[in-house]
Amino acid sequence: MSGKRFSIVRIDDLESYPVDDEGLTWRPIRRHFDIRAFGVNAYTAAAAGQRVVEEHREEGGHEELYVVVAGRATFMLEREEHDAPAGTLVHCPPGTLRSAFAAEAGTTVLGIGAKPGEVFEPSPWERIFVGFGYYRRGDVDRARAEIEAAVAERPDAWQGHFNLACLEALEGRRDAALTALERAAELEPAVARYAREDSDFDGLRDDPRYLAVAGQPDAGGQGS
Repeated sequence: MSGKRFSIVRIDDLESYPVDDEGLTWRPIRRHFDIRAFGVNAYTAAAAGQRVVEEHREEGGHEELYVVVAGRATFMLEREEHDAPAGTLVHCPPGTLRSAFAAEAGTTVLGIGAKPGEVFEPSPWERIFVGFGYYRRGDVDRARAEIEAAVAERPDAWQGHFNLACLEALEGRRDAALTALERAAELEPAVARYAREDSDFDGLRDDPRYLAVAGQPDAGGQGS
């Protein structure tokens, strides 16, 4: 048999991307190995108390397994608290309400998932997640390249255009931001509300083109 048969890498050696401004990092394991059978990623908290698994239910039918590979986590499963030191496996069937927080600095949780009975497809928005990771690291050019690639792969999906609009608005590129936002609104009427609620567009609130899409902004919007 010719060609590359296997790969080995330490989690700490994978490229990491900041998820927020508090030190949570994401390591895209699926992307690194180009895995096509299931999704798998790692999240590492810089400090105790930081969320390492967002609260969600996976209503779409995905089955997930979480592995605490370093540190200690506290899982909330159907609002019940469970201690999860390194080596703990947490299995969540579809529909399970789950979230997790780091109980120690440096806690790393691996998330593995796929939808039973269906051929796995990588998330179409993985590139966007990577793009904003680059943005938080200060690499705007690579951020834009990743998000533009996501748009090119799915030009008729509103999410890519909306996230591109967020990036361009943050960078003060008004025309590019508004053009992307207008395209997103053409594809999804709910974009008007999302644009009103997203603080990324604060610099555009008085622009007639923004107002034509979103109308008057609501108070207390939140960024992406």
